[in-house]
Amino acid sequence: MTILTQQDIDNHCAKLNISRENLTEFVIPDGVTEIVRWAFRGCSALTSVTIPNGVTEIGLGAFEYCESLSSITIPDSVTEIGYEAFRNCTSLTSITIPDSVTDIGSEAFEGCTSLSSITIPDSVTVIDGAFQRCTSLTSITLPDSLTFIGPSTFNK
Repeated sequence: MTILTQQDIDNHCAKLNISRENLTEFVIPDGVTEIVRWAFRGCSALTSVTIPNGVTEIGLGAFEYCESLSSITIPDSVTEIGYEAFRNCTSLTSITIPDSVTDIGSEAFEGCTSLSSITIPDSVTVIDGAFQRCTSLTSITLPDSLTFIGPSTFNK
């Protein structure tokens, strides 16, 4: 398993002679299987990230506070979107969650105030608190497979 860490992002920024707050785009290398805790946290200028097929997990707070990230496509290899993974990505308007995802962590999209619609795939059975403070969310497609929706899941 190859992981992408916060230190990897800091090293990349150092090579570019910029701070992580000024990183605008990033292509995750092939072979990475996990984006770990807080890898891109606070990369507030990040507008584009390419996640290759082969990544299976987006960890806790991996993209937290990436306030300029407006859309992201999660590859079919991802099975888990961790707790707070995209928390406070306030420009995020679009996200594609593939059928391979079985676990969406609590508060995964909390505070994504520009997110207007979301489709939860049939592979997900539990959602608990994932979309709190998503104040622009007007369209939600939920699968029949859901067995539990937490009471705070869609709190505004």
